Amino acid sequence: MFDKSQLMRGTLEGCILKIISLETTYGYEIMVILKNYGFDDIQEGTLYPLLVRLEKKSLISAEFKPSPLGPSRKYYTLTSDGLTALGSFEEQWQGISTAVNKILSFGGNRDDESLKQTSKGK
Repeated sequence: MFDKSQLMRGTLEGCILKIISLETTYGYEIMVILKNYGFDDIQEGTLYPLLVRLEKKSLISAEFKPSPLGPSRKYYTLTSDGLTALGSFEEQWQGISTAVNKILSFGGNRDDESLKQTSKGK
């Protein structure tokens, strides 16, 4: 069985950086956005440790601000190191997703030109 959590960990960090880069936001709002974009299984127990890790790496900063609906909320902002990390993630993601999509599109056809070109190099 495939371990989805391993694949998700790094991907979520990049997605969280992107969300925070768009505007200062708080944890629950990040979780709602992730769920709205298809990360249906995301839980607080997954999200908040990632936010702590990103903060410890100085990729995001946090400050408490008053909430109109109750206690203060911890709002997250991207740092300059976070912006650099986001750019790196986006670049790496493009390369990886392109490669994976190419492989997944083979459709069982071992006569695919990409396979032939790879085999010739050996």
